[in-house]
Amino acid sequence: MLARSPGDRTRASYEGSVNYLLAVIAAGLLGIGFVLQQRVAEQLPKGRFLSVRLMADLVRDRRWLAGLFIMVAGQLVSAWVIGHLVLSIAEPLLASDLLFALLLAWPLSRQRLSRTELIGALTLIAGVAALSLARSTPAAEISVGSLSNWPLAATVVAFVSYGFAVLGQNRSGDLRATLTGVSAGLLFGLQDALTRSAVQTLAAGHLAGLLTSWPGYAVVVVGVTAVWLMESAFSAAPLYASLPAITAGEPVTGIALGIVVFGDRLHTTPVLLGVQAAGFAALVTGVVLVARGPAIGGVRIEPCPAQDAEQPNGTKQD
Repeated sequence: MLARSPGDRTRASYEGSVNYLLAVIAAGLLGIGFVLQQRVAEQLPKGRFLSVRLMADLVRDRRWLAGLFIMVAGQLVSAWVIGHLVLSIAEPLLASDLLFALLLAWPLSRQRLSRTELIGALTLIAGVAALSLARSTPAAEISVGSLSNWPLAATVVAFVSYGFAVLGQNRSGDLRATLTGVSAGLLFGLQDALTRSAVQTLAAGHLAGLLTSWPGYAVVVVGVTAVWLMESAFSAAPLYASLPAITAGEPVTGIALGIVVFGDRLHTTPVLLGVQAAGFAALVTGVVLVARGPAIGGVRIEPCPAQDAEQPNGTKQD
């Protein structure tokens, strides 16, 4: 294999830095969008859970639409990142959206940042840094994935997501929000993998191929379903109950599909494997600590107009 020239290495380094910056921007937009949407969704009657009427009520609220548009903008930026970075790097960076959610929730909740939240934020950052460092360190690697695994892998993720959604529907309160959040997070991870496939097709100049193949359409279907599940989770309980599950579930699925489907390479050295395991554990721990703090848990607003003066049990005021 020919060695790359200094100019090629400089260009690759610059492109990598830009992609990292875009990942942070995408995370910021996603985190802000999540908080704005959840502030409205939680005020809707609990009877709207996993119903079409839930979405019909939300789309009539301008505050929710603002959050949706910001989230969609974040997803568009993240689509570029996912298409140009391996999922095992992109997913941890995008998981930092919780830090931006914390920055917005802090003034909205009028709560002081607790020691737990600060420790959680630092732990999350350390986890992202460890995973990124491990991936960028040259070492012996193996690849075990193949695009032929797509049908089975997608079916497994969809089936597990459906199972969590059913479990959530049969529960209430925080547990309902958490289980449904896991379901949404798994589908967001599947959407990320599908997005990577679609972006790679476009990057190769095959627009016709994208329009005539299933991944491009699957991105839309899976994305819409994931948003519906996410809004249902948001409506069931405060943000601390659903956001950790969504934020942790997405990178787990995305990284797994990157390995199984796209052949993302795995380090074989014990030290780097340990760093990646520790980084992932720190990522999940940081997510839980941040989301369980008083700032994100205390976000509230006045009842939204879409409720039509309904009470949480679905009955109207006289």
